Amino acid sequence: MELMGGLFLMGILGILGLISGVCGIIVLIAAFQDGLLEGFLCLLFPFYILYYGGWVFDHEKRPVILLGWLGPIFLIVVIQLVAYMKTIGSVV
Repeated sequence: MELMGGLFLMGILGILGLISGVCGIIVLIAAFQDGLLEGFLCLLFPFYILYYGGWVFDHEKRPVILLGWLGPIFLIVVIQLVAYMKTIGSVV
């Protein structure tokens, strides 16, 4: 039974990662379309892409793309923290 739960969890994390990756690539493509410097800054400096996505990124579906990019990352962190706390509780 535990194996099925782990496989389900890995599937959910994979789908969330895929959604986040696609939306992040959309933001990165928009940065390169704005300018080569913007694109390389987003590519090389992780916090610059957060700045770019929050303040510079201009797209007709901006809220959906940003939610699809940052929302799954938050959910992945929460799910992994809960799973980690569950394993800590079973060890002690």
